[in-house]
Amino acid sequence: MRYLLGLFWAFVFFALFAFALNNQQLATVRWFFGVEWRTPMVIVVLVAFAAGCAIGVAAMVPSWWRERRVARRHAPPPPTVAAGVPSSLMPSEFGPEHPPREGL
Repeated sequence: MRYLLGLFWAFVFFALFAFALNNQQLATVRWFFGVEWRTPMVIVVLVAFAAGCAIGVAAMVPSWWRERRVARRHAPPPPTVAAGVPSSLMPSEFGPEHPPREGL
């Protein structure tokens, strides 16, 4: 499976590399007030992709924070340790105590 995944990523890399080589002609990006930016087309595409990713992540941050807050609010309280009782004798979070298996 790792071999196939490596082949897939190699294919993606070489496809993007070929795209970059085929788009070396200059592109002109015209901004406001007569400002122009001349650069190879592949740079324009890369900057647009990076800006889109950054805007997408920035748009998701409030939702991630809200979900974290809700998850923390509904999380079970941390287990309390009884005074004088070793933690190895406390009940497990996985249900009833299971004895350790030999050989593991």
